[in-house]
Amino acid sequence: MNLLAIAVALVGFLSAALSAIAGLGGGTVLIGVLYAVGLHPTVAVPLFSAVQFFSNLSRTLAYLRHVEWRALAWFALTGVPAPFLFAPLVAHADVHWIELVLAALILLSMIPARGGRDPIPQRWSFMLAGLLNGSIGMFVGATGLFVGRLFLRPEWRRETVIGTLAVTQAAGHLLKVLAYASAGFSITERLDWLVPLVIAVIAGTVIGRWLNHLVSEALFSRLFKTILIVLSLKLLADGVLGLGGWSWSLF
Repeated sequence: MNLLAIAVALVGFLSAALSAIAGLGGGTVLIGVLYAVGLHPTVAVPLFSAVQFFSNLSRTLAYLRHVEWRALAWFALTGVPAPFLFAPLVAHADVHWIELVLAALILLSMIPARGGRDPIPQRWSFMLAGLLNGSIGMFVGATGLFVGRLFLRPEWRRETVIGTLAVTQAAGHLLKVLAYASAGFSITERLDWLVPLVIAVIAGTVIGRWLNHLVSEALFSRLFKTILIVLSLKLLADGVLGLGGWSWSLF
């Protein structure tokens, strides 16, 4: 295992810990790094989905008694067919456009929601989450930041939001892995990255769950937003320069 794989595994550990504390967002950091180090979508997104399946599964187990299972049923109505419809299109995707879209989604996700609550009724909210996961998610990988808002229900506690989002994201990533396999994209192409990443995200979830009530949400929010801003600027630069025919390398 080379130094880059070790560095990415460390990112996986930290991203899983962040998600266990806040409920979402860590995956966006991880997929951004996978794109930033130069992986093509046909490699980056299947690898990311496999890793995030284990990350979200471990987080589901950590918050199992808080999960709202009806949300998973509504999520599955659109979340099951969508990945298989969009998987064949991934091979034709331009990585530089995806970098720009992902950067834009990261920045848009940081805009505060007015009113603080999502007005969409539960069933439509969860069905929309399934559709977004199986369509846009097939290309950008991470959907937690823009799907997560659909799970912010006024009647739910923080633990219910984290656990229910985790179980739907685990199901969504498993469906994406199966859809990629049906289109000929194997998650075993980078086993040298997959195995240490899976170990890292499980360890990160355990640590993050333990730190859940010890870390200040204000401090976490500032640190997390700083990381996302830097990452989105890197992706924007990669996308713009790539589309213009230039190249550069930060790492």
